[in-house]
Amino acid sequence: MAVEQKQDLESQEGSTMSVFERTFHSVLDAGREILARRRAVAAPETSIDALVDSCAALLEHRGEASGLALASEITAAYQNLPESDRLTFFQQLLTRFGVKRDDVLDVVEQYRGDDDFEHLAAIARAVEAPRVKLFRRINMAPEGTATLVAMRGHLLKLLRSNPELRAVDADLKHLFVSWFNKGFLELRQISWDSPAAVLEKIIDYEAVHEINGWSDLRSRLSSDRRCFAFFHPALVDDPLVFVEIALTEDVPGAIQPLLRQDRDTNSQDRPSTVVFYSISNCHPGLAGVSFGNFLIKNVVEELQREMPWLKTFVTLSPVPGYRKWLLKADLSEWIDASLEGAVKEPAGAVMRSEVYDAHLKLCAHYLLNEKSGDAPRDPVARFHLGNGARLHRIHGGADLSPKGREQSAGIMVNYLYDLSKIEVNHEAFFDQGKIVASRGVQKMVG
Repeated sequence: MAVEQKQDLESQEGSTMSVFERTFHSVLDAGREILARRRAVAAPETSIDALVDSCAALLEHRGEASGLALASEITAAYQNLPESDRLTFFQQLLTRFGVKRDDVLDVVEQYRGDDDFEHLAAIARAVEAPRVKLFRRINMAPEGTATLVAMRGHLLKLLRSNPELRAVDADLKHLFVSWFNKGFLELRQISWDSPAAVLEKIIDYEAVHEINGWSDLRSRLSSDRRCFAFFHPALVDDPLVFVEIALTEDVPGAIQPLLRQDRDTNSQDRPSTVVFYSISNCHPGLAGVSFGNFLIKNVVEELQREMPWLKTFVTLSPVPGYRKWLLKADLSEWIDASLEGAVKEPAGAVMRSEVYDAHLKLCAHYLLNEKSGDAPRDPVARFHLGNGARLHRIHGGADLSPKGREQSAGIMVNYLYDLSKIEVNHEAFFDQGKIVASRGVQKMVG
């Protein structure tokens, strides 16, 4: 079925609103009428000052219907806010809607004199910034959740040059951890029969191996492939994170055979191996809110129910931080000085054997020994090892795309999910900082 036909059909199916949706929209319409009567004007102006004033009004608002309408106006105003005004808005959230120091000190003194529950509760109220209540009320609007997620994505871009805004970010992240916890997530398998709007988002959100159009996507949803995503009820048909999977006979050492569109999709009736080859987080504003670990474990359960003969669960993962580290590192302890220049050159499709071997050794050292705090420096390694996977194999020349060569000199890694040892490995990683690696990888670093 053509994509346009699918969209038309889905539009007809979605035209019938649920009872809840009709009730919700009738309350919203009533609230808009109430606001219009109170103002005696059509709508508030759309300047940054008007947006901030509306936020202040929402904090003090008591009417349910009119409050819902005001929250809806705020989401629309933020969505239309020029990028140049975002910093000013976030600064207002920090100062005008921040914690009042004197209020905190006052209730602390009261608790010091009388440590009963009421004074303790007063401290809890005083240390919660008013903007947290504001965010909760904005979240009531029809597009409130999506707007707040986009808002944090914009905020994260400004944090490096405006570190004082971390307090605003911390409040949003704290709320998101609650709103997007595992109990609210819905696991769906993505197929060619999924809604066109979902398929379009899968193409747009793919962050590891670009999907080149509809034929490429259809290939990745064929009988020897799977795609699973987590959804949230507040973001209809908008995935939070998704994973792409290949069903194979062996543990792969390169990405191109998995992505080939002209492969024989019916050659494996009973594949033994599940390969997680791409995990994409879809919303920058949800950075730091963990979904991937739940996603992998839930997908493993789904696949085992469908194909109980599956034996091996493994990734084929990039090493996105390798060359960034390599270009700044002192390599004299690890390789001969005569190779250092060649190793730091842009990776080509063909590589001298001694340079190839040096890259594998350096990458093994990078994954096992280079840290960010107490955790592995590489973000993908940090994710999979934290999930309880084992660093299984390292492959050179595995991703010769421009991105693969630029980020990791063409290297890719298998992380093995041994289902009998995942929890033990996870505990050892977090309690002892231990990285579980195969003997082959350990030998690479001597």
